[in-house]
Amino acid sequence: MKGVLVVEDDPQLGPALQRGLTAEGYHVELVRDGNTGLERALTGDHAVIVLDIMLPGPNGYRICSALRAAGLDTPVLMLTAKDGEYDEAEGLDTGADDYLVKPFSSVVLLARLRALLRRSTTAVTDRSLLRAGDLWADVASRRAGRGAVEFALTPKEFAILTCLLHTPDRPVSKEAILDEVWDPAYTGGTAIVEVYISALRKKVDAPFAAHSIETVRGYGYRLTSRDQP
Repeated sequence: MKGVLVVEDDPQLGPALQRGLTAEGYHVELVRDGNTGLERALTGDHAVIVLDIMLPGPNGYRICSALRAAGLDTPVLMLTAKDGEYDEAEGLDTGADDYLVKPFSSVVLLARLRALLRRSTTAVTDRSLLRAGDLWADVASRRAGRGAVEFALTPKEFAILTCLLHTPDRPVSKEAILDEVWDPAYTGGTAIVEVYISALRKKVDAPFAAHSIETVRGYGYRLTSRDQP
């Protein structure tokens, strides 16, 4: 099994995460500063990265942004002592796949990691190509684009897009998206869906001056199948 890279400088939490994940059968590499974390993330073979935001050297935001700019799509779970929608939005904008506020339980951490690993290893037997107008997603290869132009999505963004693409022109509730994309152990509300939809629109719609992801007020979202200009 591929390993988990933990980038955490807290002298108690870092080793505790390493011990706990190792006990669950993961191979864990622990580093304690941003420069080493970035280097190991780029050169190591990891299934998932657990990344603290406040680090010596480059912080978690800068590291995650650098990883995505380099084309690395390894799932990233960000850890922070902060708690606010703007902190979470900044993490998602840099390409993080999930966000966990300290303090957290080992049960919740393990559930989040399992969810990220499941989504990053989607069965290749499903080779359906989903389309809505000029927007498309290949479930097997986890590629998506608009017309001939591809864009890079995080695993969770891709999961939300495919959820909407399965029922084009039909509204999908926030609760349905939450049930489809998030792990059953997730106990937060549907506001997290709004944060991810905002991040998804910046990649899927904004660069193309398109409006394919429509808000259904008081309910959820709808992906229109009409061709965009």
